[in-house]
Amino acid sequence: MAKKINTTVSAADFFPPSDKPTLPELAAAAANCRGCDLYKRGTQTVFGAGSATSEMVFVGEQPGDYEDRLGQPFVGPAGRILDRAWEEAGINRKRVYVTNAVKHFKWEPRGKRRIHSKPTVAQMRACRPWLEAELAAIKPRVVVCLGATAAQSLLGVTFRITQQRGKLLENTGWAPYVMTTIHPSSILRAPDERSRQAAYQSFLADLKHLPIIK
Repeated sequence: MAKKINTTVSAADFFPPSDKPTLPELAAAAANCRGCDLYKRGTQTVFGAGSATSEMVFVGEQPGDYEDRLGQPFVGPAGRILDRAWEEAGINRKRVYVTNAVKHFKWEPRGKRRIHSKPTVAQMRACRPWLEAELAAIKPRVVVCLGATAAQSLLGVTFRITQQRGKLLENTGWAPYVMTTIHPSSILRAPDERSRQAAYQSFLADLKHLPIIK
């Protein structure tokens, strides 16, 4: 009988040995993650950023081109929109942790550009242990899911932002309050300036519903 070959199917195979790993320990371990095939295309793992005492966690889909090159989440154009919205909503950036549901950049070539490609459900599930561990280490009061991938990673693949957007969800098991809204990158994709302004104001209104952390 042929010997059964064990295959890695999850980020959990790369966890540090500690029962309660810290964020720095998790980030160091994630740098070597091979839990799915996305490590082959991404420049590096892009782990979350912020303090373990953060009271809010914002979860995006995956790092973009800027983030992949720099190794930090939300440092590109979408991150600048998020920074602006936090300021206008009265959210203290120093008390926010930012991360992504998937830690590697999934992309397809288009000429000389690298264009974002949506992660599969299998890739989301393989990477979810990192997100679960981040939330366990932080124990935030509020989790904000930015976009469908982040929302479905935590709330199930059948979850629809169109039905629950902007609502404070309780009893999810992740934090006292969870909210879902659009990803700021969708504002950038609006067809014209008027549409972008409308999308931004709607996004800002969602953030203003949060229990504000000054």
